[in-house]
Amino acid sequence: MILVDMNQISLASVMMHLHMTKNTEPDENMVRHMILNSLRMYRTRFLSEYGELVLCYDSKHYWRRDFYPQYKAGRRTKRESDGKNWDAIFECLNTVKAEIKENLPYKFLEVYGAEADDIIASLVTEVSEEVLILSGDKDFIQLQRYPNVKQYSPITKKMVSGENPDYYLVEHVFKGDSSDGIPNVLSPDNTFTDGLRQKPLGKKKISAWADHEFSDVAPNDEVLRNYQRNKKLIDLTECPEELRNEILENYRSVEVPDRNKLLNYFIEKRLKSLTDSIGEF
Repeated sequence: MILVDMNQISLASVMMHLHMTKNTEPDENMVRHMILNSLRMYRTRFLSEYGELVLCYDSKHYWRRDFYPQYKAGRRTKRESDGKNWDAIFECLNTVKAEIKENLPYKFLEVYGAEADDIIASLVTEVSEEVLILSGDKDFIQLQRYPNVKQYSPITKKMVSGENPDYYLVEHVFKGDSSDGIPNVLSPDNTFTDGLRQKPLGKKKISAWADHEFSDVAPNDEVLRNYQRNKKLIDLTECPEELRNEILENYRSVEVPDRNKLLNYFIEKRLKSLTDSIGEF
């Protein structure tokens, strides 16, 4: 099973395209070709070892944002100041996503309230077959605690090493994740949204805490509460049980489009070079 973090694959294709062309908004035809060709290449490379692609998408609504409104709150601000036409980018990506769902012969998973992380983690904990996670997101290192799980980064074009995934998760929870708007356990919820500095947290303190049940060594109730906040947001096994069950049911019941639809789709979108390689999809 190849679990594809489609939001990362798709956005990386757009960013590469805009970088190469020096444009601020995407050419839909070029982005479509880049995303589809990426899937073709990864499937060709990894199919024999790991099996078929499963395409995992973020929902537009995240349960983590309900739990913690500051979750990823800074990303909109960064987009507004980077000069790119993000309305055009999202319109392009949504168009290609709808086409993929309709025409590509793979399981397509998008579940309301879930991120691709939740979908991938739910499937990983359910299957015994060999699994490859196709994403450069280091959040997935924690899933390498399962011996059947490997990770490949399309960004670096290398396998992602998780030498000690259990400790990686512990450290990640203590340190937080600034890219997702999650402060370290010493810092309050509004740290990043209000432009505050995080309270310093060194490796020695993390190492000392890591050997104990944190409720026994937390310096005060506020830090314990922040630890529980971070664990809920970062530990991928913390996905709500009801949502996890919905993900698994969706995986079992989703219908895969007929492979015969590919040719008409490629012809309609004038994807000649992909038509010549249609057997690799």
